[in-house]
Amino acid sequence: MDDAKAPSDTLVLVFKEDPALTEMMRLRVSSLQRSGQKRQDGERLLLPHEAVYRLDFPTQELNFSRWHFSLTAHGRVTITGICQHWTPDLTHLMTRQLLEPIGTFWRNADDPKDSPLKWLEADMQEFGERIAELAKVRKVMYFLFAFKEAAEAANVSCSVEFTLEK
Repeated sequence: MDDAKAPSDTLVLVFKEDPALTEMMRLRVSSLQRSGQKRQDGERLLLPHEAVYRLDFPTQELNFSRWHFSLTAHGRVTITGICQHWTPDLTHLMTRQLLEPIGTFWRNADDPKDSPLKWLEADMQEFGERIAELAKVRKVMYFLFAFKEAAEAANVSCSVEFTLEK
């Protein structure tokens, strides 16, 4: 993906880590472990290699344009959208709230450092369109970022570009 400057009729939104929500979800996991309780039926618990990110929409009239993604090392990053306006301090995250398809970007360990990033283009197009659809009815959307195969948050930059509806 490239970092070209966007024309003025576009909007580039950067995925921002939400440390407070990530910590809230981690506390839920540790609370269940300490008390020996099981998760609720259908509840989706945060895994150790995952973090919560968010997109804030300053306008709701958007059309998906493209992804900007950078991974400065090897590894795999999956991005799962959460369709509900979910607040972990009040409600638990349920698997039915997770969007399909998920976004996946990766670079294999044996790929040269300057090799292009890999991704499933059709899934990423559909995922971007789903985000634009949901933006029409909300001001913020949450995502689970999973860092696998040596990928780390510090090596990742992700944003999504939209064109503004006229």
